[in-house]
Amino acid sequence: MAADSTPTVLLIGASRGIGFEFARQYAQAGVRLIATARGDEGLARLRDLGARALRVDVADPASVSGLAWQLDGERIDTAFYVAGVLADRAGATAPPTREVFDRTLHANVLGAMQAIPQVAPRVEAAGGVFAFVSSDMGRIGEVSGSDSWVYRVSKAALNMAVSSAQRDYPGATLVALSPGWVRTDMGGSDAALPVEDSVAAMRAALAGLGPDDRGAFLHRDGRRQASW
Repeated sequence: MAADSTPTVLLIGASRGIGFEFARQYAQAGVRLIATARGDEGLARLRDLGARALRVDVADPASVSGLAWQLDGERIDTAFYVAGVLADRAGATAPPTREVFDRTLHANVLGAMQAIPQVAPRVEAAGGVFAFVSSDMGRIGEVSGSDSWVYRVSKAALNMAVSSAQRDYPGATLVALSPGWVRTDMGGSDAALPVEDSVAAMRAALAGLGPDDRGAFLHRDGRRQASW
C-alpha cells in the first residue's frame, strides 16, 4: 500500500473495453492506479486518467517478464488480469490454426501464468486480492456449444491456473471472475450488459470476498459458479 494509505490497484490490460472501464471507475474512486497497455494510444488514455501507465504486451513473454522490475517496491492491494483476446469464433468442425491457438493461449493463459509469480507476492504483502477476468464460456460442466472453441479452452485453462496458484500464495486471495456477456468490442453490440454495470458488480464482489472464495471461479456478483 502507498505511504499515504491510499489503496494501490494494478490493472493488467487496461487500454480498452472492460479493462479501461475498470481504470475509469478506479480513477474516480481515488485509488493509486497502475495500469498496463501495449500501445502508445492506450498508454496515453491511461495517463489521462491519472494512472501510472506501464507498457506490457501480455502476448509477448519477454514483455511480461519486465513486470517485476517495473513494480519493484510496490505493495498491491488489488490486482486484475483483464487482458485477453477472442481471435476466432469457429467451432470444433475444423482444427484451429496454430496462429489462432498461439495468439489466444499466449494472451489468455501464458500471460496470466507469467504475471502471477511477479504480481502475487506484492498482493500477498498487502493481504490483497488478485482477480482474473474469465468467462462463462470456460465452464466445463455446462457447455452450450463449440463456438469460439479455442477461447473456451483458454478460459478453462485460466481457471485452473488461478485455482492451483492460490496454494502458493495463502496470504492473498486469487479468484477468477466471469463478467457476463458485456457490450464491448469483444462482446458485441447485442450483449446483455453495459460495461459500466459489469465492472461495478465485479468491484463490489471483490469487496465481499472471504477466505472460502480463495481460488474460486465466481460470477460477477460474487456467487460461486455452480460448475467449472
